[in-house]
Amino acid sequence: MTTLTSAGIEDRQDPRNNPHLVALDVDGTLVDHDGHMSAGVREAAQAAIAAGHHLVIATGRSYGAALPILERLGITKGYCVCSNGGVTLEIDTSLPDGYRVLDRVVFDPSVALDALRVSLPTAKFALEDSHGNFLSTERFQDASFGVEAQPVDFERLRSAEAVRVVVFSTDSTAEEFGEAVRAIGLHGVTYSVGWTAWLDIAAEGVTKASALEKVRCTLDIDRKHTLAMGDGRNDIEMLGWAGRGVAMGQAPQEVLEAATEVTGTVYEDGAATILRGLSDAQA
Repeated sequence: MTTLTSAGIEDRQDPRNNPHLVALDVDGTLVDHDGHMSAGVREAAQAAIAAGHHLVIATGRSYGAALPILERLGITKGYCVCSNGGVTLEIDTSLPDGYRVLDRVVFDPSVALDALRVSLPTAKFALEDSHGNFLSTERFQDASFGVEAQPVDFERLRSAEAVRVVVFSTDSTAEEFGEAVRAIGLHGVTYSVGWTAWLDIAAEGVTKASALEKVRCTLDIDRKHTLAMGDGRNDIEMLGWAGRGVAMGQAPQEVLEAATEVTGTVYEDGAATILRGLSDAQA
């Protein structure tokens, strides 16, 4: 693993004359945990776009919460991967809504929900359905949903067609939560545990990486000209998929191990360091 500092970037793929697909996590990468995006990150992203690179937001957020990030970066055309790969958007501000849904991968959440309800009886549950709505138990709301969740009973939740299921518990640490989930032995889904006792569940095989691979093929970009940057456990597959996988400095150990490089933390504008390297090479 190569460690990067603001002084320079070692062993990088030369981006000159080779437009890159640059996959960017949002929370903990482009914005800090208070939701603040620095001017340095914004300017470096805009310079990378001007240099001809394809910046693709790849986030666990649903698209309602991802679209404001695109606006802040000035991305008017391209692609956006949301809901940990469950939804892919084509961005085009000439369209009536500014985007269209290219892909939405759904699954039956009932088996996973039934198992989790037994193992985590005090947990809160929410679900993004096939129409982009959020349903939740116990008035569970989160900014990553992008819309206000509709309160429903558990039976309504388990009968919905899901893109993404979110489980949150205040009674466990992230490590304890992860152990409880692994003990259940969930099958037929893909899941990742967040920084807190937070669980994201998607259809089997669906990750940020699986959606980004479809975008890469559409753009016809060689895998060696892909770069991904993130800080969470839901970024592990994406970092392994990219020709150049960059972990943020504050990432947990398993994320650092999945990356080929490490940049500064989100509070050190680590993402800006990497993005400036791309645009500087084009100058």
